[in-house]
Amino acid sequence: MLHHVELYVSDLNKSLIAWDWLLIELGYTVYQQWEQGKSYRHGETYLVFVQTEPAYLEPPYHRKRTGLNHLAFHAGSVEQLESFRSRLSRYGFNELYADRFPYAGGPNYVALYFEDPDRIKVELVATM
Repeated sequence: MLHHVELYVSDLNKSLIAWDWLLIELGYTVYQQWEQGKSYRHGETYLVFVQTEPAYLEPPYHRKRTGLNHLAFHAGSVEQLESFRSRLSRYGFNELYADRFPYAGGPNYVALYFEDPDRIKVELVATM
């Protein structure tokens, strides 16, 4: 079982605008908060967002480099995906594969794909 994931972000305030909305909508609650970070808990697992120190901001994150490619979350129905989709941009997310929504992952896989302000890819998977 996964205990927690810690993500370093280039602009904590910008990231928290996006992630706070998304994670609260997905049923997470605020777990911890301090000047340089914030975490969200769902069950026994939590996600942590920490401000990257200035000396480590370059090169910026890219999901195609070695390391984390994306985070995927359970998201309920296709209607819920459509609801999330309609609000992504106002919270700083950028939709990916919009021309293939909701089947960008294939004909039997219903999901919404987008990037956060640091271009960390996020996937919301609908229950079939």
